[in-house]
This record gives sequence, C-alpha cells and structure tokens, in this order.
Amino acid sequence: MDKQKLKESLLSNRKRLYCVLDGAAISNLPKRLYETRPPKCPLIRGELTPDMVHVAPYLVQLLPKGEFTGWVLDNYFGKNWGIFLHCRFTITEMRKHFRALITVHDEDGKPMLFRFYDPRVFRKFLPTCEPDQIETFFGKVETFFVEAEEGETLLSYKFQNGALKQGEIDLTGTK
Repeated sequence: MDKQKLKESLLSNRKRLYCVLDGAAISNLPKRLYETRPPKCPLIRGELTPDMVHVAPYLVQLLPKGEFTGWVLDNYFGKNWGIFLHCRFTITEMRKHFRALITVHDEDGKPMLFRFYDPRVFRKFLPTCEPDQIETFFGKVETFFVEAEEGETLLSYKFQNGALKQGEIDLTGTK
C-alpha cells in the first residue's frame, strides 16, 4: 500500500478529517486515545461503564501531523476498524450528528445500536438507501471513505445532486 497516497487522499488542507472508530474492533483503543490525545469523543451518550469504554465507537479528529493519525493510517487496512469522513464542521457538531444516527429501533420500538461505522455494514447499507435517507445520513459530511472489501483501495461516497456517488482510490501505488 502506498501510505503517502493514502495520506494525500485523506489529509486535505481545506477540510477536517475525522474517523469513527469501533472500540470493539481495536484492542486498547481507549489507552491509545489517552496516550496520544487527539480531539475525540465517544458516540455513546452519558457516562460510560468501564466495559463500555473499551467497545464504544469514538469520533476522532485526525490531525495532519498527529501521532494518532499516523498510527491509524499505518494500521487501518484489513481490520474493519471504522470509517473516515471529510467535513468543515467541529467535532462537537459532528458528534451531535452521529449520535442521532447510532440508535435505531426495531419493529417493536426497541432501541438497538446501529453500527454504521463498521465498513462491512457501511458498504452494504448506504447503497440501499433512498435519497432522503442518504441526505439525512450524510448531514454535514462532504465525503465518507471506507476500506474496500478486498484489495488495497479506499471507497469514497458523496451525496451530490440528490444521488449517491461512489468512487474508488487505488492505494497500491501502481495506478
């Protein structure tokens, strides 16, 4: 994988880069967040119990020269850790948006955790949505990025002119 190409694709000077990371998929994520101190917040509301701290999803701002950013980009692929996104809004605004998405209700009205930040869920869910659902899901997000199911590519998703647009960024350095 061409890590320089990955960094160039994600770390734009004019947009903020965030990721939503799955604590259940990343061993010792809370410890790494504590040690490197990137701007972050859990997406689960309220005080987290000790066991939830380790499996909760976290919204993290990835800073261009941040230690945590380098660690995520060096270790992300093939692990289904989470999703990336570009936007111009603050972490507080994005936390509010994603917290509104994280809980869904079954037919009986029972709340359930919606793991939209799992690349395997994201890739299957988003293309099945109607335009109004996609617009709600995107909210303030300009572009979502997620690892492809196979290979060293990054899929990009935009909502433009009322439709979902999907692209692919080859990270092998051969194209």
